[in-house]
Amino acid sequence: MKDWDKLYNQAEKLLSRLEELLPGEQSEPDWKAAVAFRWRKNGSRGFIRPVTHAHHIAFDALRGVERQKNLIDQNTHQFVQGRPANNVLLTGARGTGKSSLVKAMLSKYAAAGLRLIEVEKHDLTDLHDIVEQIYRRPERFILYCDDLSFESGEPGYKALKVVLDGSIATASENVLVYATSNRRHLMPESMQDNLNTRHIGEEVHPSEAVEEKISLSERFGLWVSFYPFDQEQYLNIAEYWLSYFGIEEMSRSTREAALQWALGRGSRSGRVAWQFARDWSGKQKTDSGRNR
Repeated sequence: MKDWDKLYNQAEKLLSRLEELLPGEQSEPDWKAAVAFRWRKNGSRGFIRPVTHAHHIAFDALRGVERQKNLIDQNTHQFVQGRPANNVLLTGARGTGKSSLVKAMLSKYAAAGLRLIEVEKHDLTDLHDIVEQIYRRPERFILYCDDLSFESGEPGYKALKVVLDGSIATASENVLVYATSNRRHLMPESMQDNLNTRHIGEEVHPSEAVEEKISLSERFGLWVSFYPFDQEQYLNIAEYWLSYFGIEEMSRSTREAALQWALGRGSRSGRVAWQFARDWSGKQKTDSGRNR
């Protein structure tokens, strides 16, 4: 009997492990609970889970990127209205508002039916499963991939290409991919790739490695590039956020402090301006409280 009990317990453990590996029925998300969602994994099973406290960013709060705002706003407006629109790749300098602009689109168009699902890079192999869960929904979905880049051979690379271009199945009309990256072609570029470029007559033929790296970014219909801010743009953004935190006027000393802050960070960006404004306004309010 002891041998049978031992065998039974081992079989129970084995079945439990097999159940974790097998794709189970995916529970329907509570679509009314939020407008932003995340794809999360529990073992081998994935779920769309609501984000109850999503980061709200007002469209008008983004400064210094008017051209980029107009491009993405027009594309998103078309998408929400049920008209043709493109997948979007936002690339360029860090801290210039790439991720914030995607979140601002959600804030602006959530009432019109836009929803956002954030997908981590290591979960991109599940994109087909995500689309399967939402393609019949009445809402319009942006699959959001933040700070995206790939190394050679990563499985998510091909999964993303399939969703962007479609495989044997037609791409869903209610789904777009918005991705941000510091790399325009999403993959590292090496000198060796360029050395293998061939010159045939007057024509230049890129190497297969270069062609492969470009092939993913080319599947995004809209490329939007972001550039470092100059000094005046940076100060204008800092002034906006200072006003947001209750400091109505940028004095000469505040201006100098903002420039020193940027110098210390080695960057002039919207993120650095926002961080300065938080620090400066916090200090001013603390000092005024001490002097009472």
